Amino acid sequence: MRGLTVHLLGRPTLTQPSGAGRALRGRKSWALLTYLLLTRHPPSRAHVSSLLFADANDPLRALRWTLAEIRRGLDGAATIGGDPLRVQLAPGTTVDVAVVTEAPWQEAVDLPGLGAELLEGMSIQRAPAFEPWLLSEQRRVQAASEAVLHEAALGSLSRGRLHQGLEYAARAASMNPLEESHHALLIRLYRLAGDHAAADEQLRRCTELFATELGSAPGPAVQAAMRVSPAREGHVDPDAVAAMVEAGSAATAAGSASAGIQSLREAVALSDSSGPEQLRIRARLVLAEALIHATGGLDEAGLEMLYEADEIAARGSDRASMSQARAELGYVDFLRGRYSRAVHWLESSLRCAGDSAALNGKATMYLGGVASDRGDYPSATILVERAIALSQEARQPRAEAFALSLAGRIALVRGDLGTAEACLDESIALAERDHWLAFLPWPQALRGEVELTRGETAWAQARLRQAFARACQLSDPCYEGAAGRGLGLLAEATGQTEDAFRLLAEARRRCTRLSDAYVWMEASILEALSRLGVRHDHPHAAQWVEELHRVASRAGMQEFVVRSLAYAGQLGQEGAHDAATLMSTQIDNPALRRMLELSRNAG
Repeated sequence: MRGLTVHLLGRPTLTQPSGAGRALRGRKSWALLTYLLLTRHPPSRAHVSSLLFADANDPLRALRWTLAEIRRGLDGAATIGGDPLRVQLAPGTTVDVAVVTEAPWQEAVDLPGLGAELLEGMSIQRAPAFEPWLLSEQRRVQAASEAVLHEAALGSLSRGRLHQGLEYAARAASMNPLEESHHALLIRLYRLAGDHAAADEQLRRCTELFATELGSAPGPAVQAAMRVSPAREGHVDPDAVAAMVEAGSAATAAGSASAGIQSLREAVALSDSSGPEQLRIRARLVLAEALIHATGGLDEAGLEMLYEADEIAARGSDRASMSQARAELGYVDFLRGRYSRAVHWLESSLRCAGDSAALNGKATMYLGGVASDRGDYPSATILVERAIALSQEARQPRAEAFALSLAGRIALVRGDLGTAEACLDESIALAERDHWLAFLPWPQALRGEVELTRGETAWAQARLRQAFARACQLSDPCYEGAAGRGLGLLAEATGQTEDAFRLLAEARRRCTRLSDAYVWMEASILEALSRLGVRHDHPHAAQWVEELHRVASRAGMQEFVVRSLAYAGQLGQEGAHDAATLMSTQIDNPALRRMLELSRNAG
């Protein structure tokens, strides 16, 4: 039974099932309700009082009055109380932001406020610590709205509804014109619809925009979209199509990505007229994996295959294939920093995985990566440890090595260098035993940072240089960025400050040269630039701090948001350090607490 709807997108309002709407009295009532609904962990009353009512004569009394106003407005649709404050929504109560971040795209895309700003036009007076939090959430929710429209376009494409997909893709592109993947999808849809003139015009607009705003040309994703054509029918024996799939898979595994992908594309086209549903699904899943895990910026084409595979598998109730497709969809959203959508897909993958250790392990591992990126380290640790155990049970050393690298990164970020060393050494050893050379630069770069943190600069230099050389041989943007970041920090630690800034700027350029870059890595490099920029009074420090806040806020990387605010406070931004301190209480990281103490003293 449908109940009250809480609209926080656009101008906030409360809507009854009858359509009648009402508002809360006072902007701080809306601010408090929004904070309680969106903050990660239930906050203490003292915390909320400091955040919103620090200027009141009696902050706790002001909080009690505002809570009473919220309860009146919700009229039984939720209970709010306790210390820490917890919100329990009544059955049937809907919060529009939760729909955008958690619901299937089919439901989210119909929200009337999709794409509107969170608490639009609402400024909260005399709450300087709240404003940075609100800005962060506005950026995060806006990014989630974009992700929903992108999903809706791909989902419509998988169902053959090209014109509907075009509408959604155009809306996504208008929300964020500098996002290359939106343009690539829009061009792809025009090409599949046979409207080549519209595709050409979209390419022209995209090229002009990127040249003017970014000083660069569109990347491989857009160029690949321009080569798309409607599928041509043919007939080949299903056994021959299956052999093409195996040959394409073997070719990509052996390093011949272009030849393998071409063979797999042909297999997908032929499977539609020559094979059973299971062959159609397998051909798409194998092609998607090749496109996504290659380093050519082809995630967008891989996503199309995943949506189609999931659609076919769902019609046939093939839950194992649904789990596989949804895990990979979650992985791509994880890389792109679309964490709420990643969680949606990965939890769905787990629900379809049954008792398969391999399928459960993959989805759990990616969920651990999401939690780690967001700064939720207790959850990340639990998930990654479970992923390691499942990978061992499934006898998948590569998945185990990946999960161990995540465990090592969590420990490194939290300052637990002993655990980081053990996990990363084991990850490297597993990868070497399984001849997974394409993965090695990642744990090696992290291992180099462990040595650097200890002050062992000679050992750090050896590891980081090896990681960087291997990453460059592979032409992997993420790994080049990870090793380049370490080399930049190493240069600063050895007194080569100018080289440090040059190496970090180059690391950022390398890790973002393709549209499907790992967004956390860019934020990590921006954090290093911001930290060193503030420390050395660099003229671009304020710009880097703002860029860090923008990137981290859109994704919901809470630790990087806090760090950006701490650096902004050191640069003199009013209320920034207080906001950082308040927001940091939701992050379990001793290293972050030490950093905040140092930054307050430095400020």
